[in-house]
Parts: sequence; structure tokens; C-alpha cells
Amino acid sequence: MTNEKRFKLFAPLLIILPIVAALCCLGFGRFALSPIESLIVLVNGLTGRYVDPMAYSVIFNVRLPRIILSIFVGAGLACSGAAFQSLFTNPLATPDTLGVASAASFGAALAMLFHVNLIFIQLSALAFGLLACWITYNLGRIKGKSSIVMIVLAGMVISALFQAFVSLVKYVADPEDDLPSITYWLMGSMTSASYKTIALGVPFILAGIAIIFVLRWRLNVLSLNEDESRSMGINLKAMQLTVIVASSLITASAVSMCGQIGWVGLLIPHISRMLTGSNNKTVVPVSISFGAVFMLIMDTVARAATSAEIPLSILTAVIGAPFFIVLLRKTGGVW
Repeated sequence: MTNEKRFKLFAPLLIILPIVAALCCLGFGRFALSPIESLIVLVNGLTGRYVDPMAYSVIFNVRLPRIILSIFVGAGLACSGAAFQSLFTNPLATPDTLGVASAASFGAALAMLFHVNLIFIQLSALAFGLLACWITYNLGRIKGKSSIVMIVLAGMVISALFQAFVSLVKYVADPEDDLPSITYWLMGSMTSASYKTIALGVPFILAGIAIIFVLRWRLNVLSLNEDESRSMGINLKAMQLTVIVASSLITASAVSMCGQIGWVGLLIPHISRMLTGSNNKTVVPVSISFGAVFMLIMDTVARAATSAEIPLSILTAVIGAPFFIVLLRKTGGVW
């Protein structure tokens, strides 16, 4: 059976899998519920029927916003990683290749230094993330033409620059009041999830995912030179810019809501390619589904494994790094 036929056969599972995972994760925690009980509380709460007040508060006020945010952040980062790996023809490309995550982290840390509310922190992170994308893309242009190599190099420089700015903010922050909250936020967490933050940030992630999903078949030709792509009727530069903007929207919005979370955009696309092949028509949707499930599991472990919540970046690194090594050993480094 070919990869394309296998994908068509299992495509419905890509939609069902995150839904089932979300129902299971809703019940995990100190107030434990089975998937059936979680579904009953969810349906009764949405339809206005009587629900136990404690169960309603736990599901709708605490866990559901985190579940929704985890789904979109995981799906977005995995989709962005798959797009960047194809765009830069580099298996090590991640959503922060252009320095967007570092810049968004600086924007959030700077806003937290001035004790503004969560919405302004989110807006600041998003604005600086998009600013970094604009700077990187313009630095990568030589004589009016953009170069992938120059864009990547510019992204490394911008990322290092904004990481230095983040360190500067931490250096001047109050060590008893501001520094702990900035440090914890930068390690990644879904604790700030609320319907307001979701309403502000998720539309940007959805827009980025939709653009990459629609253009996923064209990602296969991004490795061609400009003359070859023109002969196929594709404007290579416009395509590159579109993918960069869409991926940057996803990354900046994800960081603005829950801080920096690594490994999702690197690990999940590799797993998708191992299962379905290198065709981006299948890699992108599989990455979206698996990314959502992976982030759901990580957030559930983060909030339920111990009495104190574990930062997500620690969990994703501890689990992702060994798994990635096993993956490389299994595939022999072939991409």
C-alpha cells in the first residue's frame, strides 16, 4: 500500500485522535473523572442542564481553556516546524529559526516588567515576534532579492540579539517580585489559559495553519530554484514570504499565550515523515494532529504528575530529546 493510500485510509483518525485525547485529558487531575463522565459534564454544561458545581468549575473554568489552548498551540507549532523544514530544506529547522520566539519572549518579559495585565503582555509578545520576522526577512535581502541562506543567518543573529535582551530584562527585574514570574513564564506553561487569551491569540494560529494547510502541496517545490519553480507556474519568492509570515504568526501567537515551548516543531514533523513519507500533502495534516495530541499529553502530565506544576519546556525536552535520538537511530539520519 502506498503512503498516499494509507493516508486516505487513516485520514479520519487525524480528526478523531485529538478529540479522544482531549476527552481523556479533561478527566485527569486531583478531581478525577472518566472520559464518559467528562463528556456528560461537558454536554450538560453546554446545553444548560444541571451539573455538579464542583465538576462544572473544574471542567469549564480550569481544564477546558487549557485543553483548547494546548490543542491549538501544539498543532500550530508542529505545522510551523514542518513548513520551515521544507522551506529551508533543513531537518533541524524549528519555529524559532527566524528568531520570532525569542523576540516574542522579550516582548512578554518587557511587558511583565511594567506590571501590565495579561492582554497587554500577549499583545507585546505578538508585536515583537512579528517585528523580528520583518527585520529578519529584510536583513536577508541582498540587492532587492531574498536569499534563504541569508534569511536563516539573519534569523540566528536576531534570535541571539533578542535572547540577550531577555537576559537584560531579567538582570534589571526585581529579584523577589518580577524575576521569578518572568523566569517561570519563559519556561512555558498553560496556567494563564483563559477564554480571553484564547480569543485574542488563537485566530492568528488558525490563520497561519489554514494558509500552510492550503499551500501544503506547494511546499514540495520550495527546494527548487527560481527558474524551475517559474516553469511550474509558481512564484517562489511570494511563496516563501507567505510561508514565513504564516509560520511567524503561529509562533508569535503561541509564545504570547504560553511562553517558549521547544521540541514540538522539531520532533513532530520528523515523526510524521517517518510514518507517511516526505510528501508535505500528508506531512502537514499529520503534524497538525500529532502536535495537538503531543501538547495535550505534555500539559496533562505537567499539571497532574506532581503537586507543583512542571514547566512545559522541561517536559518536552526531557521526553523529546531521547525520543529524537531513538528516531535518528531508527531512520539512520535519512530525511
